[in-house]
Amino acid sequence: MKKINLTITGCLGRMGQQLIKSSKISKNFRLVSVTENRMVNKKIAGLKPQLNSKNAFKNASVIIDFTVPKCTLEVLKIASKLKKRVVIGTTGFSKKEEKLIKKYSRKIPILKAGNMSLGVNLLVYLTEIASKSLGNNFLSKVFEVHHKHKKDHPSGTALMLGKGIAVGKNKDLNKIMGKKYFNRKSFPYSKKINFNSLRKGKIVGEHQVKFSSGKEIVTLNHESFDRALYSEGALTAAKWLINKKPGLYSMRNVLNFK
Repeated sequence: MKKINLTITGCLGRMGQQLIKSSKISKNFRLVSVTENRMVNKKIAGLKPQLNSKNAFKNASVIIDFTVPKCTLEVLKIASKLKKRVVIGTTGFSKKEEKLIKKYSRKIPILKAGNMSLGVNLLVYLTEIASKSLGNNFLSKVFEVHHKHKKDHPSGTALMLGKGIAVGKNKDLNKIMGKKYFNRKSFPYSKKINFNSLRKGKIVGEHQVKFSSGKEIVTLNHESFDRALYSEGALTAAKWLINKKPGLYSMRNVLNFK
């Protein structure tokens, strides 16, 4: 199989570094460029980091972006002009930014996921099933823990799980979104979906969904121990995206969950 030309943005970030490491191990990819939001003198994986630009992206078949919303939209603007595929692992987008991403997906194939892990995406799927099966007699809430450097909260994955609850109830998450707690030891159930985010240490990621009837509790949870989970998932997504037409895809499409 011919290797896929790959560009990784945010090459100095935690995920950027992990993506570079995983891409070097993979037999499916050739890293052709890396970018950063500032000029860097040293080489990364034998490549000189560039700013996001047409020149940086011109030889790529697919771009993987785990950065911040402002940077991701900059990447999409350039990629759409060059007709390049983009895998987005960035989280924390506003509603307006989400609409922009959807707009760009009419021109180029985009795969966007709040979490690239197989296990997490299975958890979201199971959350939908549980929410639908348990019905309105059960209240639900979402808890997540990440390392102290993670800025956005609730995490993209927590919001994916919240959406899973909403889909199971055939409702819009925005209409049943409850309170967003931060660093609370405990937090309540309510008729809406409450979230609690904890930031501490070097924890890669823990997510938990609870359903309570007041007489019993059903708990679904997932723990991540290695950041390679996400980079390997992103590479799987990038490989899958290569032959796709313009559109907005998710890991659900990659994993063929119904």
